[in-house]
Amino acid sequence: MTQRSSRSPRSVAFRFGKLAAVAAVAALAFSACAADTGSGPDSSASGGKVALGDASIQLSWIKNAEFMGEFVAEKNGYYAEAGLGKVDLVAGPPTSAEATVISGNVDLALGNAISTGTVIANEGAPIKIIGATYQKNPFTILSLKGVGNISTVDALKGKTVGVQASNMNLWEAFLAVNDLTDSEVTTVPVEYDPTPLFNGEVDGWFGYLTNEAIDADLAGLDPVNLPLADNGLPFVAETFIASDDSIANNREKLKALLIAEIKGWSDAINDPEAAATYVVDTYGAELGLTMAKESKQASVQSTDLVVSADTVKNGLFTVTSELQKQSIATLKAAGIGVTADKLFDMSLLAEVYKENPDLIAYSK
Repeated sequence: MTQRSSRSPRSVAFRFGKLAAVAAVAALAFSACAADTGSGPDSSASGGKVALGDASIQLSWIKNAEFMGEFVAEKNGYYAEAGLGKVDLVAGPPTSAEATVISGNVDLALGNAISTGTVIANEGAPIKIIGATYQKNPFTILSLKGVGNISTVDALKGKTVGVQASNMNLWEAFLAVNDLTDSEVTTVPVEYDPTPLFNGEVDGWFGYLTNEAIDADLAGLDPVNLPLADNGLPFVAETFIASDDSIANNREKLKALLIAEIKGWSDAINDPEAAATYVVDTYGAELGLTMAKESKQASVQSTDLVVSADTVKNGLFTVTSELQKQSIATLKAAGIGVTADKLFDMSLLAEVYKENPDLIAYSK
């Protein structure tokens, strides 16, 4: 299965797209890709007691620092320690997280509230979000200090913003919740290469804090970010998706995966440089990863996306009732109707922390 370069732009087309249609066909396509678990150590090699069998997790992108917690959990033997055998970390895309979970091809998949909510609302998919790595979604309206300089919502007025077709529903929702009209902000259809922003052809760009914004920073272009999560469109991302059947019948296995993930991410956010180094050294040659970009992504995740006041109080991956409400409101603004009880099930994570209270204090 062909993977895109780490420099390839991220887009809703891959992870936030028209998943209702994708879910119906992606399960068939996944069988051709599932064997591509990439290089990396066998998580069963640490000699831990295997009681729950092998497992698999589909990532939402290529094997870069975005999944440093998973890779650290694998490296440090936390999956085996939790009673699991070999845990395959399957690179994504092209197969949607929801489709692979529904088909039973993986135990967990990483997605987001928008994509999962779409499939549940449109198809009645029997899946739930059982935790969230990113407390804040990474979408941003990127500009440059010398081009656009869009640091506030008001600063958008009179500006031109490049938006990809696959991101248009979120962009329109963003305008609506901030009471902005088409006459106040000019939307320019673009592809995924941010060169038009870097060349000054548009004032702003619909992008990612962990991708285009970092590229602009590394190029010395003085990026300015207007994160959607802080400006009217909060929703959780890099969410753990499981099937209703697994939640009911394979709880211990799912809980074991969550325990290992919590340990891996705890280590990673406490030493993001070491985590990024491991990712680059293990997967970099194949994917063209650079330490400059991966270390910056690791840092952004560790300080701004994965942790929050809620995670300090309740532990990593927590999705509080308030954050659930915010995610549902964002879905509604994007035209997706689903209720919190249909989208979220926090019962497994609650059990994990009740049975392992020491895991709550992830900061060392």
